[in-house]
Amino acid sequence: MHFKLEAKDTNSQARAGTITLDHGKVETPIFMPVGTVGTVKGVHQRELTEDINPDIILGNTYHLYLRPQVEILEKAGGLHKFMNWDRNILTDSGGYQVYSLSANRKIKEEGVKFKSHIDGSFHVFTPENVMEIQRSIGADIIMAFDECTPYPCDYNYAKRSMHMTHRWLDRCINHLEKTPYKYDYEQSFFPIVQGSTYKDLRKQSAEYIASVGAEGNAIGGLSVGEPAEEMYEMTAIVTEILPQDKPRYLMGVGTPINILENIALGIDMFDCVMPTRNGRNGMLFTAHGSINIKNKKWSADFSPIDEMGITWVDMAYSKAYLRHLFTVNEMLGRQIATIHNLGFYLWLVREARKHILAGDFASWKKTMVEQMDKRL
Repeated sequence: MHFKLEAKDTNSQARAGTITLDHGKVETPIFMPVGTVGTVKGVHQRELTEDINPDIILGNTYHLYLRPQVEILEKAGGLHKFMNWDRNILTDSGGYQVYSLSANRKIKEEGVKFKSHIDGSFHVFTPENVMEIQRSIGADIIMAFDECTPYPCDYNYAKRSMHMTHRWLDRCINHLEKTPYKYDYEQSFFPIVQGSTYKDLRKQSAEYIASVGAEGNAIGGLSVGEPAEEMYEMTAIVTEILPQDKPRYLMGVGTPINILENIALGIDMFDCVMPTRNGRNGMLFTAHGSINIKNKKWSADFSPIDEMGITWVDMAYSKAYLRHLFTVNEMLGRQIATIHNLGFYLWLVREARKHILAGDFASWKKTMVEQMDKRL
């Protein structure tokens, strides 16, 4: 992996760069659509490549490990071939999914024993076997195995968890050094900063992660229920410490406003299920605010989905038509809303990049945040 930092905004920490991986270039800042089980839910590969057009998408180790299982992915030649995707993929380590199974998992120094949400069978994730699983999946960027702490979190628990995440990181690195790539391209490895919402822990963790010298770095354990201002405060502490010449990935974030605010703090990469999940439930993001398309007020509104008339993707559908599709429970409505939201998120980060390169990101961001912070 190679990362080239191309520009930095003079009035914020926002950056524009390019990550070069074996499946192509990724221009940053970037939003990665979430393809949990080998598909961006409800979106055909043709729509993904031609309409939304991301340079990279995300897959999930926990879910892919359970289904279709590692053996199938290896027989297919890796996730790229299995899902017919020739661009980049990032896989998270499954740490967040294990965290979300709080009633059905047990965390120890060795690893995590958990109960499958599918059939109740028991499994164990360790730093070592999670690296093996991600080698088999074959993503271009793979993540360290970590523990994601809840919010709120007791200080002493957060501290113990952070140190265990660091020990797990050492085990991940040691195992990767002994484990060759399984396919004909390289994989890049990102460790994860933890520390809950405690300044001293975030600082310690960022320093430890920076010392590892990985090709990129991630920030985890945020967007788990804490107020947005605490998220921004923790991000600012960490980005002051993480190397300038490596990409920074803020995991699981967030709303369009969250993304712009964190770009201003020096984050390069984002992922979140919000555009797809909210889209399936009729919540649309636009440059002028969010829309609940199920509301009756849109039943005779024949204007485009976004009032600015910006076309993120080639879909000339009105609010009235889209509301009708949701009213009659037509699958196409959920597909259109999902594609619209993903298109908007990709448009937003690409516009941010343009304004960073142009030198006026801070003023543009201020206008956009004010516009988007509304329910229409």
